[in-house]
Amino acid sequence: MGKVIIDPVTRIEGHLKVEVEVTNGVITDAKSIGTMFRGFEPLLRGRDPRDATYVTERTCGVCAGSHGLASSLCLDQAFGAKVPAGGRLIRNLMIGAMWLHDHPLHFYHLSALDYLDITAVAKYQGSDPALLRVKDKISKLIEAGDTAPLTPRYEPDEYCVNDPELVTTAVAHYLQALNMQAKAKKMSALFAGKQPHQSSIVVGGVTMLPNIEVVEQFRSMLLEQIDFIENVYLQDVLTFGTGPLLPLAQAGVGASYGNYMSYGGFPLDDEGKEFLFPPGVVMDGNLSNVMPIDQSKITEGVTHSWYKDHPNGDHPYDEDTVPDINKQDAYSFVKAPRYDGKPVEVGPLARMLVMQHPDFMNIVSKYNIKPGAVARHAARAFETTLLARAMLTWCDQLEAEMGKGLRIHDTEHWEAPATGQGAGMTEVPRGSLGHWIKIKNHVTENYQMVVPTTWNFSPKDAQGNYGPLEKSLIGVPVPDENNPINIVRVIRSYDPCLACAIHLIDPQTNEIRKFRI
Repeated sequence: MGKVIIDPVTRIEGHLKVEVEVTNGVITDAKSIGTMFRGFEPLLRGRDPRDATYVTERTCGVCAGSHGLASSLCLDQAFGAKVPAGGRLIRNLMIGAMWLHDHPLHFYHLSALDYLDITAVAKYQGSDPALLRVKDKISKLIEAGDTAPLTPRYEPDEYCVNDPELVTTAVAHYLQALNMQAKAKKMSALFAGKQPHQSSIVVGGVTMLPNIEVVEQFRSMLLEQIDFIENVYLQDVLTFGTGPLLPLAQAGVGASYGNYMSYGGFPLDDEGKEFLFPPGVVMDGNLSNVMPIDQSKITEGVTHSWYKDHPNGDHPYDEDTVPDINKQDAYSFVKAPRYDGKPVEVGPLARMLVMQHPDFMNIVSKYNIKPGAVARHAARAFETTLLARAMLTWCDQLEAEMGKGLRIHDTEHWEAPATGQGAGMTEVPRGSLGHWIKIKNHVTENYQMVVPTTWNFSPKDAQGNYGPLEKSLIGVPVPDENNPINIVRVIRSYDPCLACAIHLIDPQTNEIRKFRI
């Protein structure tokens, strides 16, 4: 038996340490350890509730808009605000553009290198001028020993793609994706005012009143995104997932419990009854029984987290966030969210299995793909195509609203109520995001955020149940403990974001640990 420790895990957002026990080349035990403390929730107590939208956005520079939306949704409910159609459509378009930025970034710049032997580029023998330029550039970098961020990384294994043409094409798309990300940010900023940390989503709707030129500029860039998503991103994922990586996909390497949840994302009506990505819960892999969400069943335990126990209860409305770094048996700053007492996976795969879109399910069935790391990549690419096409429709609908007098904000519910509470539950790139607020005497009495990575990267709960990532790692093959590439493949398939943090130093020694990147 051997122990493998990866600290920190790179090519993710935030700080994560993973410890696993390997027996006979297979993981038999795992710990997911969040090594940071945010402390954003306590900052909000006693403040104007409307501050929450802008404070929580500072949790992360990647997920900022996601927190801005979730925060405004919980304020909508607490204030009794009704977002008009124009506000709903602009929110959808603004946040949708952030998804178009996030998903290709995750695949090309964070995860794809786990599956590519980048040195194969030097062996490309084709005649495509664009690919030859990529070959020339990468070859010179390899010769100079200057290959960051492509290296250092774990050594290629039997599942790494080493076909020179495939790898060279993938690297060319890596570079193309950088340009598309920049355009996606510009798209979002057209409605958001700026990026990151948008300034236009507020309680009751938005503040940005667009003209027809802005909408058409957005549409023009959206059409470019659709072309890239459908003809490059999705095709690359399918090429790898149904080709060289098919054995990993069919084996379901990196599968979790079979429990999946989606809060529902991108409302299609003003009443919030219909969503592009519908809400629901699937338990024990039973796809024939998609159950409705009951938010009263959401809890956050801290048995193995560096926080004091919640004296008022574990539901987000009632819990607090008080660190206890000397707590016995604790090993993570991530809490342990549970739905009806059970760990659940959230994210693109969860959304697609709750939605069960026939085109996605046909791909899964045709290639006998099982839930796991590769399936998460496939789900992420597929839902991006659905979203991008829906955004075209929302552009049309927004222009129609502009023709009859565009309303973007509920002006009657701007001032904070004396008392109230609200839950902002939505879907963001990494999964189900919830913000909960309690208001007393016109100020925030309590505030809690339960982010997707908290669901997926939680430690054990009071009953000893592993968090979803921990469960996903158990059974994963690690034939070479000095090259644990399968571990990071599973980790990164979730696209974790452990968010902004206060870095902790040992109070006795002032020691800051040194890490091998």
